[in-house]
Amino acid sequence: MTDVVVVESPAKAKTINKYLGDGYTVLASFGHVRDLPPKDGSVRPDEGFAMSWQADERGTKQVAAIIKALRGAKTLYLATDPDREGEAISWHVRSMLEEKKVLKGVDVQRVTFNEITKSAIKHAMAHPRELDFPLIEAYLARRALDYLVGFTLSPVLWRKLPGSKSAGRVQSVALRLICEREAEIEVFQPREYWTVAAALTTPAGAPFTARLTHLNGKKLDQFDLNTADLAEAARKTVEGETLSVSSVERRKVKRNPQPPFTTSTLQQEASRKLGMGAQVTMRTAQQLYEGIELGGETVGLITYMRTDGVQMAQEAINAIRSHIGKQIGPDYVPQQARHYSSKAKNAQEAHEAIRPTDVFRTPSSVAGYLTPDQRRLYELVWKRAVASQMESAALDQVAVDISGPSGQTVLRANGSIITFDGFLRLYTEGRDDSDKAADDDSRMLPPMQERDPLKQEKVEADQHFTQPPPRFSEASLVKKMEEIGIGRPSTYASILTVLRDRNYVMLENRRFIPEARGRLVTAFLVSFFERYVDTKFTASLEELLDDISAGQANWKEVLASFWQHFSQAVADTKDLTITDVLNALDKDLGPFFFPPRPDGSDPRHCTACGTGRLGLKLGRYGAFIGCSNYPECQFTRRLSADSAEDGEGGEGLKDGMRVLGQHPDTGEDITVRQGPWGLYVQQGEPDPNDKKAKPKRASLPKGVEGDKITLETAVGLLSLPRLVGLHPETQEPIEAGLGRFGPYVKMGAIYGSLDKDDDVLTIGLNRAVDALAKKLASIRTLGAHPKDAEPVMVRKGRFGPYVQHGQMVATLPRGTDMDDVTLDDAVALLAEKGKPLKAKGAAAKKKTTTKTTSKKTTTKAAKTAEGDAAPAKAKKAPAKKAAPKKASTATTRKKKAE
Repeated sequence: MTDVVVVESPAKAKTINKYLGDGYTVLASFGHVRDLPPKDGSVRPDEGFAMSWQADERGTKQVAAIIKALRGAKTLYLATDPDREGEAISWHVRSMLEEKKVLKGVDVQRVTFNEITKSAIKHAMAHPRELDFPLIEAYLARRALDYLVGFTLSPVLWRKLPGSKSAGRVQSVALRLICEREAEIEVFQPREYWTVAAALTTPAGAPFTARLTHLNGKKLDQFDLNTADLAEAARKTVEGETLSVSSVERRKVKRNPQPPFTTSTLQQEASRKLGMGAQVTMRTAQQLYEGIELGGETVGLITYMRTDGVQMAQEAINAIRSHIGKQIGPDYVPQQARHYSSKAKNAQEAHEAIRPTDVFRTPSSVAGYLTPDQRRLYELVWKRAVASQMESAALDQVAVDISGPSGQTVLRANGSIITFDGFLRLYTEGRDDSDKAADDDSRMLPPMQERDPLKQEKVEADQHFTQPPPRFSEASLVKKMEEIGIGRPSTYASILTVLRDRNYVMLENRRFIPEARGRLVTAFLVSFFERYVDTKFTASLEELLDDISAGQANWKEVLASFWQHFSQAVADTKDLTITDVLNALDKDLGPFFFPPRPDGSDPRHCTACGTGRLGLKLGRYGAFIGCSNYPECQFTRRLSADSAEDGEGGEGLKDGMRVLGQHPDTGEDITVRQGPWGLYVQQGEPDPNDKKAKPKRASLPKGVEGDKITLETAVGLLSLPRLVGLHPETQEPIEAGLGRFGPYVKMGAIYGSLDKDDDVLTIGLNRAVDALAKKLASIRTLGAHPKDAEPVMVRKGRFGPYVQHGQMVATLPRGTDMDDVTLDDAVALLAEKGKPLKAKGAAAKKKTTTKTTSKKTTTKAAKTAEGDAAPAKAKKAPAKKAAPKKASTATTRKKKAE
C-alpha cells in the first residue's frame, strides 16, 4: 500500500519518486487536466459566472492513472507548482476525483516546495496544508476574464475587421505599447545640435578629452549650438584659449549589487546578455528547476522560476556568504547580509527569488552535464545570486573643470576609478540601450591638480541629431509591462510568442516592429474598445485579481463589474458598419500608410489610373490599399508604409498582370499575375483549340515581390525542378524544386527540406547533400524488390517506422526496431498489409475505413509515408483548388482566443 503524490511533469515525478522511496507512487498530471471547452457558454455570466470544464484525452488518461494508483492508498498529496496555476491544477485534479467518487477514505493534502532537492521535498511532505481557495478563485477570475474577452471580442474583430486573428485581454495592451512606440518613432522630428570637444594632455603628457560646457560665461544647453556656424565659432574660441585646470572635484561613491532574479528580470537579462527570447529562457529555466542528471542522480539546480519575490531563504544567504568568503575573499563579504524587497508594481513575493539550490555547485563544476543554453542560463542565475550578497563596489568619481584665463570658456572632463571592485568582480547588470553619460562617467582620467597647464592637441566640433525613442526589445517590453503592472511575469513569454505567431509583430534585430495587421487591430480596438486596451484600466484589473488571491475581494463581484461594462461596449458595435470601421482606421493610420512624399505630391494619388484616390479597403482576406475607381482600376497595394514609395509596389499588380519579357528559348511571353491564392508567373497563353493544354505556371516563393521579380528569376522558376548535380557517394542525380511547403531537394525517392532562406535557383551541391543527409539518417534501403528490382526502404514516420516500395507502404509491428528489419521481412509485410500512399476513388476510400486495428494502423502509415516521401507539387496559383475542410466553430474559436 503506497500513498500517491501528483506533480505536474514526468521529469519531476521521476526525481521526487527517488527522494520519497517505495512508500509513494508519484504521477504526473502533465499540466492542466481540464480546461474550458472552446465554445460559447463555457462561462455563463447570467448564471453567476458558472463555468463548464472539459478534460482532453491526455487529462482523462492521467486522471485514470491516478484513480488506479489510489486503490488502497490513505493519502493523496497534491504537489503541483507553488503558484496560482499550480494551485488550480491541484484543485482540478481533486475535483475530477471527487466527481468519480474515488476519494472516500482518502486524506487529500496540498504540499509545495520551492526547489527540487531531497531536503526540500522531505520538508514539504512533513508540512502539508489545505488548498488555498483565494488563490484558486483568483485563477477562476483570470481564466473567466480571458475567456470572456477572447470569445466575445474576437468574433467582433472577425466580422468588422476581416483578416484579423484575435484579441486578448493582456496581449492587446502589449500590442498597443509596441504600436504606439512605432507611431512615436514615425512622427519624431530629429533636431540638430553640435558639441565641441578638446583633446588635451597633462604636464606629464597623459592624454584625455574634455567637452565645452560654458561659452562667453553662459552655460550651454543642448541646442544652443544648433548650426555649423555657431559650432565653428565656439571651436575657434576654445582653440584661442590658453587652458589650465581650474578645479578638481573628487567624491567617493558606492555601487550596490542588484537583487537576485525574479521571472521578469531573468527574462530581461537573458535577452540582453545571452540573446535568449523569453520563451527559450523559461523553457531552459524549467529544465534547470526540474532536474539535471549529475553523476547518476537527478538534481534540481535552481529554485522555482515563476516568482516576483526577491528575497532568499536565510539558509541560502548563509551558504552564499560562506562561499564568497572562502572562494573570492573575506573582503568581499559585507558585515551584514543583504535583504531585498521588490519595487515592482503588484509584486506578491510569495516565493523566493530564482537562485541556485546549492551555491557550492558552481557553473564550472556542472558545465559538462548541461546543454549550452542550460550552462549559460545557470551561470547567469548563479552569478546574480552570489553577487547579490557581495560587498558594494567603491569608486572615486572625478570631475575636472578646465578654463581660460578669463574664466568665460569652460570645459569639463568626467571620469571614475574603481578603488574596490566588490560585486563587479563577479557580475555587472546589462543595459537595454546605450547610456552615453554612464559611458563618460566610467572613463578613467589621468592625475591632475588645480592650475596645471594643459596643452591643446586638437579641438573638434561634432554634429549630432536627437534620436527617436528605441523600439522595444523583449527585455525592455517585459520591463515596461512589469512597471505599469499589466499581466503577470509568468505570462510574458507566452504573450510575446502569441503576438509573433499571429503576425501582429515581427522581431528584427531583436526589436519589435508592428506589422500592418497588428496596427489595424490596435487602431480598431483603440477606436471602439479604448477602455479595454488602456494600460491604467488593465493594471487596475490586475490589482483586483491580486486582491482576490489575497482574500480581499470577491471574485464574482469583480467579474460582474467588468462584464456589465464590457458586454455593453460589445453591444454598442452591433450596428457598426464596415464604412465606419474604414473611416476610423483611415483617419488613425492614414499618416502611416500614406506618408508625405519628398516632392510634395499627394501620397493618395493613384498612379495606375491617374484619377483615383487610394484608401484603405477590406476584403475577405483582410485589409489592403485600393483605388476609388475600382473595378475600372484594379490597382492594389499591400499594407506597408515602405511600399507607398513604389507607386505600383507591393504585392498587387496594375491591371492584374505584368509582362516581364519573352522566354529565351520559345519566345513566349513571361507574365506575372495575381491569382486567388497569390502571385504566380506564366509562360505563354492557353491554347483555344486544346482546352486540356495548360500554360506552364509557377508560384512566387515567399519574399519575392510581383513588382520586383526579373525575367531571369521567372524563367528559373518555370524551369523547376532543376538538376543540382550528382551525389558524391552514390552518383545519383539530385534535383532542387519548390513545393507547397517550400524549397526542397530530391534524390530518387528521398526528399530533403531546405530552409526558407535557401534560394532554390542557386543552391549548390554541398548544401543539397547536407539537406539530404538529415533525411537519409531516418531512411535505410534494404535492397531491390524481387518483382521489379525497385528499392525497398524502411523509414521513420510520425506514427512510427514503416516499410515502403514505390507507392506501397506498411507499418512495422509494434516493438519492431527498424534496424532489425530485413528485405525478406519487408517484402512479406508489404504483401500482407501493404497499402497505396494515396487512396483513389470510392473503392479505395471504402477500404481505408475498415475497422480492423491492423488496417487502421496501415492507413495511418500511408498518411505518414505520403507526408514523408514527397512534398506536394508546386502549387499553381490560378488553378482550381478543392475547398479546405472547414474547421468547426469551436476549434476555430479556440485557436483565435488563444
